[in-house]
Amino acid sequence: MRSRDWTKETVLVIGTGISGIGAVHLLRAAGAQAVLLEEKEGADEATVRGKLMPEDADWPLIVTGALPEELRDRITRVVPSPGVPMNHPIVAHFLSKGIPVDSEVELAFQFEKGHLMAITGTNGKTTTTSLAGAVMQAFAGRRGSRAFIVGNIGRSYALAVPDTDKDSWSVGEISSFQLEAVTDFHPQIAAVTNITPDHLDRHGTMEAYIAAKLRIAENMEAGDVLVLNYEDPVLRAFGKAPHPFRTVFFSSGRRLRDGYFLDGTKIVRASDGQEEVLFDVRDMQLVGMCNYENVMTVFAVCEAAGVPAGLIAEVTRAFPPVEHRIEYVATVGGVKYYNDSKATNPDAAIQGIRAMSAPTFLIAGGYDKGSDYAPWIRAFDGKVKELVLTGKTRDAIAACAREQGIARISVFDSLDECLAHCAKCAEPGDAVLLSPACASWGMFPNFEARGKAFKEFVMKLAGEKK
Repeated sequence: MRSRDWTKETVLVIGTGISGIGAVHLLRAAGAQAVLLEEKEGADEATVRGKLMPEDADWPLIVTGALPEELRDRITRVVPSPGVPMNHPIVAHFLSKGIPVDSEVELAFQFEKGHLMAITGTNGKTTTTSLAGAVMQAFAGRRGSRAFIVGNIGRSYALAVPDTDKDSWSVGEISSFQLEAVTDFHPQIAAVTNITPDHLDRHGTMEAYIAAKLRIAENMEAGDVLVLNYEDPVLRAFGKAPHPFRTVFFSSGRRLRDGYFLDGTKIVRASDGQEEVLFDVRDMQLVGMCNYENVMTVFAVCEAAGVPAGLIAEVTRAFPPVEHRIEYVATVGGVKYYNDSKATNPDAAIQGIRAMSAPTFLIAGGYDKGSDYAPWIRAFDGKVKELVLTGKTRDAIAACAREQGIARISVFDSLDECLAHCAKCAEPGDAVLLSPACASWGMFPNFEARGKAFKEFVMKLAGEKK
């Protein structure tokens, strides 16, 4: 734990999502004062207090709407929700005054007593973190220790960190939004799965987005290990530059003299040219090249943590697909339905369509993050039988698809209408894939809610067909 007298701090926590609730809980335990700000229109104090952990419900000062001027001079530190950008007026105000602004993962790291493994990247980080966390939990269990899966994956790091000890591992999925506001955050092992255009509406430029992602290694030092995707030119260049830490590459496209690579269906570890086969991807439930890369990443980070390759393979064989990521739902009338709602950008959606082997009705569209859809559409490779679109981006995607020679396109106002159309038109042997290439905002609160709605429709359809 980093040394600081938290009893002298008055911390402004912005937002009442998972991160904000965790931050309040940790600050209370540390003896700090906290002001919890919820700016959403219509928010009231009683509702906000109802979101807090029971032991915290009566503790922080709650502010809804605008932060009063008289409170601003009391604030010594700010912890914004990941959804609050650094140029948000209230954040910019405190930055201009020299007040530290920390993400929730930075705050939590101040209390970390054990080891930290952190995983970021545009795509693949949820599956990679979930599987790496499962491996580390199995490994820790055999050693009488503990491992915690935290971060952007849905559990607040701040809620878990009080339970860490000198032998434990925290395995965190860390987003670019969280990395924007880190200072001391220091994983002993980290990975960047890939970097492709995403969140440009937030970061402004690709250069700023890349810089945010690479901050994961900012404080790494001799003895630490950073795992990178050799097939990503940005990461390859970064990894080959001089660093105090050790860089380990993985590749799905070529043999490596040192690192991990895919040879047909085999994952191979190479060290100074000496090769050892570790795993056959045909032995697992995960499908698609994206998951082969995720598993290579897991072998790299977990072996760096001292986990035997045999245990990594054992856990990987039993590991189910992550919900909402190329998730098989059901077969109805000979048509297979797949939920890939977590594909919230074109590059992630490329992996979804690549995993399909049947003629596919592809449901896509949603919130516009300023993405280029052409590379995704070119990756259809004749697999898309019909492109079924909804959301704010539907017209832009349709226009781009027509430019790329896609003729069979349908447009609807809702996901249910898209699904009803697919259920009517798909034939036995076809697949229906929800892989939106867009965020869900404006239609659903998040990709989880969108994926759940897809699955509920499919399961209802399956019940009707019985």
